[in-house]
Amino acid sequence: MLREVMTEVDILILGAGWTSTFLIPQLKSSEITYAATTTTGRDNTIPFKFDPSSGDPEPFTRLPKAHTILITFPLTGHGQSKTIVGLYRNTHGPKNHWLQLGSTGIFNQLSDSWSGDGADYDTKDPRAIAEDELLALGGCVLDLSGLYGGSRVPRTWLPRLAQSKSDVKKRGAVHFIHGEDVARAIIAEHRHFSSSKRWIIADCRVYDWWDLIMSFSSLTDGDEQSAQDAAMRQKFATWVGELMVEEGVRALPRDMAVLGRKLDSRGFWNHHGVWPRHGRLA
Repeated sequence: MLREVMTEVDILILGAGWTSTFLIPQLKSSEITYAATTTTGRDNTIPFKFDPSSGDPEPFTRLPKAHTILITFPLTGHGQSKTIVGLYRNTHGPKNHWLQLGSTGIFNQLSDSWSGDGADYDTKDPRAIAEDELLALGGCVLDLSGLYGGSRVPRTWLPRLAQSKSDVKKRGAVHFIHGEDVARAIIAEHRHFSSSKRWIIADCRVYDWWDLIMSFSSLTDGDEQSAQDAAMRQKFATWVGELMVEEGVRALPRDMAVLGRKLDSRGFWNHHGVWPRHGRLA
């Protein structure tokens, strides 16, 4: 059974997934009214699925009027941002702000320098194209670094990170942001909207993957840790140790100069006068 849909809310969350598990509790505690959608209408949400090929406004009539509309799912290529904003505004009027969650993956991966909010990015990336379209409509984009918290546990990602020692050798800098701080960033942007602005959202740290791998190898999950998992972590730590000798790295973390592209995320936090609560990956 759906909860009663309000006719007007402060924030409308299009796509209530992982981010909403951190955002909704903060909205409630801040007394910010909200509504949320999922494709199935699960967990008392509004059933809604955006079809970028359709000009039918009917699905949008089920949505409430909102001051800020948050898009948590990726829009890609030309036309999708214009379509979703146009259909909603044709139904509910033009007085609303649009906030898209994006990825820092669009920023120059080949650079060995720093990338800030105004840095070069891949303008041909499908997500960047959609973001630029939304920015042209006065929207705002929060490009998120590595998401963690709740069900997202970085130390379990090693098998996806690399399959061999040569894979580990290629790993340099990595950046993270906790789900609670993503939620705080969304609320800060809702309260003081940055029209036509793209922000980098990270915890103001640069992590060295080699250093993290070594740290993960010493962590245990008590009785829940399997022998296979422990052996896998030790294998990765051994690879890092061997690479340190081979590459002449005396201690971890490595020098910033050898880590490749690094993200400067100070801009957003300084602009809004808030700073990450989770300032270091646990």
